[in-house]
Amino acid sequence: MTEKILTEKKNGMAMMLLVIALYIISFPALIFGVVSETALGGVIALLSIIWIIFGWILLLGLKVLKPQEALVLTLFGKYVGTLKGDGFYWVNPFCTAVNPAASTKLRQSGDVSGETRGLKIEGTEVNAAYTIPDKRISLKIMTLNNNKQKINDCLGNPIEIGIAVMWRVTDTAKAVFDVDNYKEYLSLQCDTSLRNIVRLYPYDVSENVDTTGDGIADEGSLRGSSEIVAGRIRDEIQERVRNAGIEIIEARITYLAYAPEIAAAMLQRQQASAVVDARKLIVDGAVGMVEMALEQLSAKNVVELDDERKAVMVSNLLVVLCGNHDAQPVVNSGSLY
Repeated sequence: MTEKILTEKKNGMAMMLLVIALYIISFPALIFGVVSETALGGVIALLSIIWIIFGWILLLGLKVLKPQEALVLTLFGKYVGTLKGDGFYWVNPFCTAVNPAASTKLRQSGDVSGETRGLKIEGTEVNAAYTIPDKRISLKIMTLNNNKQKINDCLGNPIEIGIAVMWRVTDTAKAVFDVDNYKEYLSLQCDTSLRNIVRLYPYDVSENVDTTGDGIADEGSLRGSSEIVAGRIRDEIQERVRNAGIEIIEARITYLAYAPEIAAAMLQRQQASAVVDARKLIVDGAVGMVEMALEQLSAKNVVELDDERKAVMVSNLLVVLCGNHDAQPVVNSGSLY
């Protein structure tokens, strides 16, 4: 379906004034026709009555659009065009506006809101309300915030992830006629694309994992490569919704965490990894300090130590430097032997 934009319909004010003027003229004309006994007077009276009864139908063709709104029109089931841009329009009064997603409200911003009215029964107001769906299509940039999903990453770990997608309608004909409901279609494609991309990445950096598909292991991860992951999700969604006349502007990860059933175990794993890394750093520093101490003692001839005494000294220094608590020294006031 190709979009056809109607550009020569901004004559709503002129048509409204014309209908009002004809109604003002029709009543004196009717009186004149009834009073007159000529055939012309009878014709004028008949035309005035027909206009008074059916003239209001022309007012049904008046359409008002605000900036960044559009209206898709059909005439007896045939697509006739789309009104775009702010203005006061007049179209064929038998044209009807089509928007299958008018009553669909997702977790998003920027929707065109319908008119909400209360309900009164026999003069008594009750707490019931109904909304008249608005057939206008918003062309603004909207943000879709889908629900969090539980997905297994490439290592099989269940994670929870949520995304926010910024999108807008660019082709109203495709959005209305090529898919059943373009809002629900977009939401479903966001969920599918998110699942397809997330399963290619581990939550955190892991060895021997290829996330790019080039056969070479890399350091890509959901936590460390969020910009790259979001870009791939955006491209995937755009490819899927292209036939619905929708442009995906940006996609961002809004929530990322391990699933509750493994969150505690993964936290312990991260803590253990941090402890190992810290211990490794401490040991590397302690070995360097011991080596430096032995070299300076030998260079300055402070004391002569054989291999056995050096081993004891190295052991004591490593215990002091690598221990979790402050060392409690034992002072030997006698001989070394």
